[in-house]
Amino acid sequence: MNLRPRPRPAPAWLLVLRRLLWPGTDRVRNRTFLRDRLVALPLLAVVAFTTLGWAYADVREDSAYIRTQLAPALGDLADARISLRIAQREAEVSLDAGNAVELSGLGPRYAARTGAAAQDIARLSRGGAFTEAQRQELDVVSGLIDGYEEWIAWARTNVTDTSLRRAGLAYAQSMLCAYTAPGPATDRHAPYPPCGAARGSDATTVVDRIAALEDELRDRLADRAALGPGVLTAVAVSLLAFVLLAVGLWRTLVFLRRRMRIRVSVPLIAAALPLLLVPWVVADGVRAWQAQRDAVPYARVLAHEASPAVEVALDDDPLAAPAPTAIRPATARMERTVARGRFGGVGSLAGWVAPAGLLAGGVLAGALHAYRREYLVVGRGGGT
Repeated sequence: MNLRPRPRPAPAWLLVLRRLLWPGTDRVRNRTFLRDRLVALPLLAVVAFTTLGWAYADVREDSAYIRTQLAPALGDLADARISLRIAQREAEVSLDAGNAVELSGLGPRYAARTGAAAQDIARLSRGGAFTEAQRQELDVVSGLIDGYEEWIAWARTNVTDTSLRRAGLAYAQSMLCAYTAPGPATDRHAPYPPCGAARGSDATTVVDRIAALEDELRDRLADRAALGPGVLTAVAVSLLAFVLLAVGLWRTLVFLRRRMRIRVSVPLIAAALPLLLVPWVVADGVRAWQAQRDAVPYARVLAHEASPAVEVALDDDPLAAPAPTAIRPATARMERTVARGRFGGVGSLAGWVAPAGLLAGGVLAGALHAYRREYLVVGRGGGT
């Protein structure tokens, strides 16, 4: 007596799915095979190309956003932060000269740097890299810069009174940055003291607020440069659908040749031509993603390695080769790195991948419907 349990039959939906995705070609009836292929192949083409097109367009959109929005915004934030620290040093040295500042003023570098910082903030407010809350924070920064300049002007007005001059300069300095080394500098080329690094609700100074915005943009850059779960899922679904589509097309061509004596199916071969572009699209997407990752270190350079000393040296000798940590060259290299993440002219195909899948699916549906209809007409009197 055989007591072994009988194997449980597979669910009906699983059998239907297997028949559609991986049908046999030996014992299946002709009309059944053509009907199943009429459903499966167009559907696989649409799913494969649509998911690939969505993932590819998402990667390309991230590259464009990083190059045109995030990179310039990070450069402007770093430039505003460094420019204000240079302006503070110029104000300290000029006001230390006492009565001479009434004749010579605070110097052209002070005016140039405060003006550059104001222009950077205004340009950032008009750009598309920030949310509404971040734009409001930029408005606060702009107002603090105006207040800072007013206190510097007040200190200059009272330059003959040492106590008032120092009080105005100290208050302006406290608005700008919480320096760890107290006391104004008397030398333009003296080392710049470290600035405080408060974040969140403790970020009250201008430099801290700008640095907090830089942190948020760097986090956004890292998120954009990483493949999210949606893109990874779309790539996996697209890869599986393309494999099933390629195998299904090949098996269908073999079936048509053996059963219906059709040596070459021109419509099916035409529908398979867009598959030749898939490796190029994938290679271009991978290259764009790698370029995005290569741009991330430049954001860290702008935030942690750019310094007032480097920018002052570049001001003193504009023809000298800029240091790797200079703000504008680092920003330009970030933009060029992302821009180089293109594989020829394939990037222009991002918007055509999904329509190509719809077109291929339509061609497949039309061709298989014609073959099935022809077979049913011919075999109406007893075809298999």
